[in-house]
Amino acid sequence: MPTDAGGAAARKPSIWRSFSEPAAWTMCLLGFSSGLPFLLVAGTLAFWLKENGIVLKDITMIASAGMTYAFKFVWAPLLDHWRLPGFGRLGQRRGWLLLAQLGVIVGLLAMAALTPHQLMPFVAATLLVAFMGATQDIAIDAYRIEIAPPSAQGALVATYSLGYRLGLLVAGALALILADHIPWTTIYTLLSAVMLLPVLTTLMIREPDIRRPAPATWRQAMRESVLDPFTDFFRRYGWAVAGLTLLFILLFKVPEQAIIGGVMSPFYRDMGFSKTEIGAVTKIYGIWIGIAGAFAGGAAVARWGAWRTLGVCIVLESCSNLLYLMLLGHHGNLAALTMAISGQNFAEGLLGPPTVAFLSLLVNRQHTATQYALLSSLVNLPGKALGFFAGGIVTAMGYGGYFVITVFSMLPAMLLFACLWRRFSKDEPVSSG
Repeated sequence: MPTDAGGAAARKPSIWRSFSEPAAWTMCLLGFSSGLPFLLVAGTLAFWLKENGIVLKDITMIASAGMTYAFKFVWAPLLDHWRLPGFGRLGQRRGWLLLAQLGVIVGLLAMAALTPHQLMPFVAATLLVAFMGATQDIAIDAYRIEIAPPSAQGALVATYSLGYRLGLLVAGALALILADHIPWTTIYTLLSAVMLLPVLTTLMIREPDIRRPAPATWRQAMRESVLDPFTDFFRRYGWAVAGLTLLFILLFKVPEQAIIGGVMSPFYRDMGFSKTEIGAVTKIYGIWIGIAGAFAGGAAVARWGAWRTLGVCIVLESCSNLLYLMLLGHHGNLAALTMAISGQNFAEGLLGPPTVAFLSLLVNRQHTATQYALLSSLVNLPGKALGFFAGGIVTAMGYGGYFVITVFSMLPAMLLFACLWRRFSKDEPVSSG
């Protein structure tokens, strides 16, 4: 008969087994597909706009095209309940995924052809890339949740983060370094060609084995695709817990999202760093630090569960924004930049797996795309709204004031975390064996 200690050891999740599943490395390739277009309508785009004489206030607004990601829940029901003509032969998830990836390619080519000199059409092409990138994320998130049980989500998110950050590496560091030598139009054309790799991945992966009955009438279709995904959440958790949970989701990533938008690229330039230095430290070195953080976060989720890990990571990520204050007194100092990026990127990577694992646990698989898109949109919306007004806040209070505001914005979220502790601390790791 096994001892208590032996039984406890047997119940502990296998971190190695979680990371060695084939599904985990499929998510790595799909993560690359998500990460590649994101910076091309945000941070990298801000450099291109600044070099064309666009003022900071307009840069932060245009580079906030990524706010499209925050509203993806609006069209997410289509990905759950409407099979695309032609593309539907690949299946519900893969069909939408292929359409979105092809749309990103078309949008990037349009941006390269138009350039910021034709600003309004250029902004329209930017919005197309953001819309298709957000659609791709809806499909990938739903695919991830449907191919593996909740106990494996921490590992899937970690390997997804690896691919995602490799995509950021290409769209961020590589693009910035190349920008010192070749035109931006050539860079965006090359990156549109790189998106062919995710297209091949989509054609090779398997479709999740999820069956959804076709609605008999139009009214039933509207109820199942639009109303049920929203009411289901409140039915399962009750109005009080569901309401507090949604408010918590709205607030806890404000510090992270507020420094992802267009404000950081001008900040680095104003601190006296060249594009090559920014690319090398923030995009190459920083990417790998973020990957290390993501794997640490994924291992923590696999061992201790999403909720406990999430609380610790929120505090660490929020406080890491203060590291950027060092640069205000050390203009052009690469050591200071490296220290700031080390702490902030590791904490940002650490927060990713518990965030996605927690949101995935809240989702009903009959409404995977819609519910996850809504929850992840709520996570990103307030921070992106703060980022939209970042240029005005910096103009009024300086960069230092803006970073301090982002840190203090975590306090309401942590108060809600304490209120919800009893309900979600029951989230214990489940053995993958």
